[in-house]
Amino acid sequence: MGLTMELNNLKDAFDRVAKKQKLSCSKVQEVMDQIVQEIEKAIEMMQSTTLDHKSILAELKKKLHEIAPLAQLEGTQKELNIALSKYPKALEKTLNPDISKAYRNIEFDSHTVNQIIASHFYRQGMFDVGDCFITEAGEAEAAAAMRSLFQEMYQILEAMKSRNLEPALKWAAANSDKLKENGSDLLLGLHQLQFVKILQKGSREEALKYARTNFVPFAGNHMAEIQKLMGCLLYSDRLSESPYAHLLSPTNWDIVAEELTRQFCNLLGQSYQSPLSVTIAAGVQGLPPLLKFMTVMAGKKQEWQSMKQLPVPVELDKEFQFHSIFVCPVSKEQSTEDNPPMLMSCGHVLCKQSINKMSKNGSKTFKCPYCPSDVDAPRCRQLNF
Repeated sequence: MGLTMELNNLKDAFDRVAKKQKLSCSKVQEVMDQIVQEIEKAIEMMQSTTLDHKSILAELKKKLHEIAPLAQLEGTQKELNIALSKYPKALEKTLNPDISKAYRNIEFDSHTVNQIIASHFYRQGMFDVGDCFITEAGEAEAAAAMRSLFQEMYQILEAMKSRNLEPALKWAAANSDKLKENGSDLLLGLHQLQFVKILQKGSREEALKYARTNFVPFAGNHMAEIQKLMGCLLYSDRLSESPYAHLLSPTNWDIVAEELTRQFCNLLGQSYQSPLSVTIAAGVQGLPPLLKFMTVMAGKKQEWQSMKQLPVPVELDKEFQFHSIFVCPVSKEQSTEDNPPMLMSCGHVLCKQSINKMSKNGSKTFKCPYCPSDVDAPRCRQLNF
């Protein structure tokens, strides 16, 4: 929310500059038109009369002096300069270029980072850029398989943009069992698009034949959708004017393409969103409060590099929250790798350190703080959050 407000303020400052610049240009054009008009009059008089040219030029000089172009432009130009001087300050304040104080001396796994970057290029269809990157990074062999897999996905999506569903249908049919396990209706969605596409060509018989061939396996769970498609057959020559006109919307193609991308990445063991994009987006959202915190820390001379966790929360939207956070009800501390959550025999959960403390390092049973059950520490099972 804070970043949004700052960007809105920055936009307002930019709009003020643009408005003043427009007014200044308009005023300059107005003054120039006045000057040109007086000069043209003087030229016309020189060509059409026998009056002394010196007197005509003297009159022109007097007119130009009355127009006072510099005096007319001074006001709008001054307002523009003021707005221009304020904008860079607002820009620098909002988009602080010095983010080095938020850096941590962390050793990155270069191989993993290179894979994430290469994967981003490939899933965007930027195969030449991806190839160049992995070659220079020395990751060519490791990324070869990843490239071919994303290339197949990209070719399928590009074909869909051209309204060619054959590659997508072939892939979905080959992976139909896995898609069913994931609860995905992708194959039915593709068949629906193909059915409507055939019907749009005006071929009612061909569309009916396609429906009989491909919709039967889905009749048990999707009869309502199939019945709507059968209703389309009555309007094959005027589908855009029928109660089923919404089936012609390009949005339907976008929805199916998104589901295909999601399922394709899922079967590859990859996330739907590019990890690089998610990391940068989360960083952009978390950086402003982090920079403010770093400023406070600098004043208190606290060492940022040695801190194991932040003393203040950095809020991120739900789209960036991938793992649950468990707080032990006994110690009131968050679980960590060294102090993981443990499932007790009664079904309740405590952190490992709390269990060790209550069981004297596993030497005796103890009462669960939630229920009267006796808990045997060695039988507790670690949970992965």
